[in-house]
Amino acid sequence: MSDLAADATMQKPRHPAMQVLVKVLAIPQAAFGVVIIALTLLAAVSAPLIVPYDAEAMDFDNLLTGFTSSHWLGTDQMGRDTLARLIVGAQVALMVSLGAVGIGVVLGVPLGLAAVYFRGFVDDIIMRMMDALVVFPSLLIAVGLAAAMGGSLGTVILAIGIANVPWMARVIRSQGLTIRELDYVAAAEAGGMSHLRIIFAHILPNSVAPVIVQSTLSMGYAVLTEAALGFIGVGIQPPTPTWGNMLQQAFPMLDQQPMLSVVPGLAIFVLVLAFNFVGDGLRDVLDPRLKGVIH
Repeated sequence: MSDLAADATMQKPRHPAMQVLVKVLAIPQAAFGVVIIALTLLAAVSAPLIVPYDAEAMDFDNLLTGFTSSHWLGTDQMGRDTLARLIVGAQVALMVSLGAVGIGVVLGVPLGLAAVYFRGFVDDIIMRMMDALVVFPSLLIAVGLAAAMGGSLGTVILAIGIANVPWMARVIRSQGLTIRELDYVAAAEAGGMSHLRIIFAHILPNSVAPVIVQSTLSMGYAVLTEAALGFIGVGIQPPTPTWGNMLQQAFPMLDQQPMLSVVPGLAIFVLVLAFNFVGDGLRDVLDPRLKGVIH
């Protein structure tokens, strides 16, 4: 009996989040994505310790050096260290992705839950507003807001976040429609439970899986959108280095020093790919029925 008790102790169930993480890491593409995101986050957090130079410092004695022992990824046309600018740009990319998705979740999820629970007139009003936002390409919304309000970090986060709201609302609503009709929700209503308790105790916990998946995929899109805004000149303005304005400033140097464009372009590609891989892995683990549904 003691051996059985010891085995039972050794085989205690893991926390649900740990179970999901283990299953995601078992998928090769998702594991690759987790590693890339973790390394990017580590580099961004420890930037003050590992950035070799001031990302905005100019060195006119070392212009367009290429790869050297002192400048591992070379310098740009103003002598600024590319590695330092790349790491600081990673900070911006992660802040934008987390902030924009946070706005999308905070605003979109309550709207979707209200639409799915109250239905009728409330559902019609909320979803027609969401449809109106979806009609306009999200990049166009971001460009318009960034151009109107100025190219600061907060403006870019707000612009991309607003573009995320309708997608979060639609995702939570589509999942919640099924949950809303289940017996335990009807029993909670019959028992006199308040609307808020029903929404947050019964509908939200059982509808959160697609929101997690959509949030991960939206982080990759936020990185891409921020880079696009920076490239066309309406994103975060220099001298703050971002991957987008690094591409913009490197474009005229494409024939002289192509690596100035390759380095930030590759960083954008790899990080967006990592978010997509993790999102696909989470989708397959949390609800395989969603495979191919969420984009």
